[in-house]
Amino acid sequence: MNASNLGNYFEDFKKGDMIKHELSKTIFESDNNLFCLITMNYHPLHINIDYAGKSQFEKVVIVGTLVFSLAVGITVPDISGKAIANLSYENVEHLAPVFVNDTIYARTKILDIIESETKSDRGIIYVETTAYNQSGTDVLRFRRKVLVKKRCLHE
Repeated sequence: MNASNLGNYFEDFKKGDMIKHELSKTIFESDNNLFCLITMNYHPLHINIDYAGKSQFEKVVIVGTLVFSLAVGITVPDISGKAIANLSYENVEHLAPVFVNDTIYARTKILDIIESETKSDRGIIYVETTAYNQSGTDVLRFRRKVLVKKRCLHE
C-alpha cells in the first residue's frame, strides 16, 4: 500500500485545467446546527423551522459560510494539500440556496499559474471553485490564490 499523496505541487497545475474533486459531503441538520452555534449565527432562517417555513424557501436554509467552508475543504486534497498559505479569497457568490440533506460537490478551474518573483521554491495558483448539489445546480462560486510548494529536485 502506498501512502497518501496529499495535494499537488506547483508544476502539476496547468492553466485551463478543470479538476472534478472526488470528495463530497451531505449536509445534515446537525452539521448546520453545530456550525451556527460555533460561529454564533443565530439567524432564524438557519435554525428555526417555523420561521424558515414561512420564508420564500419554505424550509431551513443552510448557512452560506458552512457551504463555503465545505467547498474549500473538498478541494484540499487536490488544490491546497501542498500549500504554504492561502493568500486570498475573492468573489464569493451564493448562487442558490442549500438545504438539509443536500450533498455538496465541487469542481475547480485553474485560471492562472504565477511564478514567485522572490523565491524559486514556490508559486501561486489562481483558481475558481464552483460547488454544486446532487441535482447539478451550482450553489456557490469563489476564487482564491494559493501559494504552493514546487517539487524539490530530489523528489
